[in-house]
Formats: sequence, structure tokens, C-alpha cells
Amino acid sequence: MTAHPARGRRLVYGCMGLGGDWDPLPYGPADVDRAEAAVEAALDTGITVFDHADIYRYGKSEAVFGEVLARAPGLRKRIVLQSKCGIRLPEAGRPGHYDLRGPSVLRRVEESLTRLRTDRLDVLLLHRPDPLADPGELAAALSSLHRQGLVGRFGVSNMNAAQIARLQSFLDVPLAVDQLEMSLHSRAWVEEGVLVNTPAGAQVGFPSGTVEYCAERGIELQAWGALAGGRYSDPSAGPAAALVGRLAEAHGTTPETVVLWWLQRHPAGIVPVIGTSRPERIRACRDAVDRAPGLGHEEWYELWTAARGAPLP
Repeated sequence: MTAHPARGRRLVYGCMGLGGDWDPLPYGPADVDRAEAAVEAALDTGITVFDHADIYRYGKSEAVFGEVLARAPGLRKRIVLQSKCGIRLPEAGRPGHYDLRGPSVLRRVEESLTRLRTDRLDVLLLHRPDPLADPGELAAALSSLHRQGLVGRFGVSNMNAAQIARLQSFLDVPLAVDQLEMSLHSRAWVEEGVLVNTPAGAQVGFPSGTVEYCAERGIELQAWGALAGGRYSDPSAGPAAALVGRLAEAHGTTPETVVLWWLQRHPAGIVPVIGTSRPERIRACRDAVDRAPGLGHEEWYELWTAARGAPLP
């Protein structure tokens, strides 16, 4: 497999779709083959950052990726490995919950490293806020991981500006990433900013000022769900999808790229995470790596308006 270290800076490949079914049953050789095909497509597209979580497919996503790395000696040194911890799935009558206790974080990272067959995570994200977490204890665990060389950088996922600031006040190393749901379909992140002082603003639900907080401090905003589940890939799927198709044709690219360009065009420097496991759809995102976002100012707003199905206030 050939990675392209000079490319792939503007997209992350999300590995949640790798590893077979969402169950604790073992994966098989076919699951490893499918993972290898997806990774190969991502590398061909110029993507070198791979995003995991310890819960994806009950750990199987990390495990099959570890097997892919074992099949390709030298690849580990040419990619960025990112994983997340902090969510516990339901088990034996116990409800799903969040767990950012220090010892638990240390244990989850060790387990991820074993499954991924590596000695280091380049980035570790805290998957969701744990209201019971002691920030001092959590920070001590993260600092220990950093000192031991087990984790290079840290970040969060699904956290607001106040939560990031609180955790950062206990940490010596800067938080580098906040991963949030952001797409042309999930637009609360951008709606929040323009619905100020309108009745609809109270219903948006996105934490006010989080995008601006991250941009001001150089915290990378990663957009999970960036392809919006393929909603705009078929031009016959509705007015917004038809517009995506027309813009793709006008710019000589694919609908997938147009949807990603809409995120990348934002000045906050949003980095889309693509989660499809289909090699052809991964490769359809190539122009989002190789070309600067080609949407004009009015085209960007035209897409926004079409997707929201109503004029801006």
C-alpha cells in the first residue's frame, strides 16, 4: 500500500464501518479483506489520517485495521492513527454509559494499542463528556500517556467550548481537536450563528460559540458524518441533491466532493471525516484532497438554502 504523506491533510477516513457487524461476534478474513480495500482506496485518494474508536463494531474496527497494518509493513510510519475512548456499550444488563475515569482511560488506550498492533496513538480523543469525570484525575491520566510516549496529541469529541476550556485548565498539553457532527444535512453548527435573535435560534441546540472558540485557539474542527449518509449523492433525491449534482457537473467533480467542499469552504478550517466503506465512494472524494474548495460565495449560500428548505432570516 502506498500512502501520500504530502496529501490527505484536508480529509480524515473514519473507520467505524470496518470490522463486520455491530456485535461482539468474531470477525472473519472477508472483513479484513474489505477493510484492506477501504484503506487502499483512502490511501489512493490521498488520505493519511485514520480515525477509530474503541467501541466501533465492539472493537473489531480497530482489530481488522491492525491486521491490515500487519499485511503492509512500513505503512504505520506513513499514516496518522487517531482513536477515541470514553463510551461504554451496554453489556449484561448494564446500560450504556460514559466513563472518563483516569484508570479507565489508561486501560482503554492499552486495549486499543493491542488491537491496532501499534505502540503509539498519534491522537487520542475523548469520545463524549462524562459528567462524573474528575478533570484533575483525567488530566493526570492523559499526561501520563503523553509522558510514556503512548499518545502524541489529545482532543475531544462532541464537546462544547466551556467543556474544552475546563479540561484544558488542568492540562499542560494543548487540546488539538474537537470532532463534531457537521455536514450540509446536520447544519446546527452554522445555523446557530445566524439564528441569533430569532425565535428559531432557541431550537437549534448547537453550543453557541464553539466553532469560534476552536478557530481562535487553533483547535482543529473535525466534521463527523461529513457525507451526510449519502443524502446528496443521487441527484434525483430532492432539490438539494439535484443542486449538488448540477454544481458537481459545473465544476467537473463529484457530488461527494461538492458536499465536502461546502464544509471546507468555511474559514474555520473544518476537516471532514468520511465514513463510507465503499471504495468507489471513497475515491469519489479525491478532489476534496487534491483541489481547493471550488464553490463560490453565492454557490455556498445556494447550497445552504436548498438544504434547509427555507430562506435565511
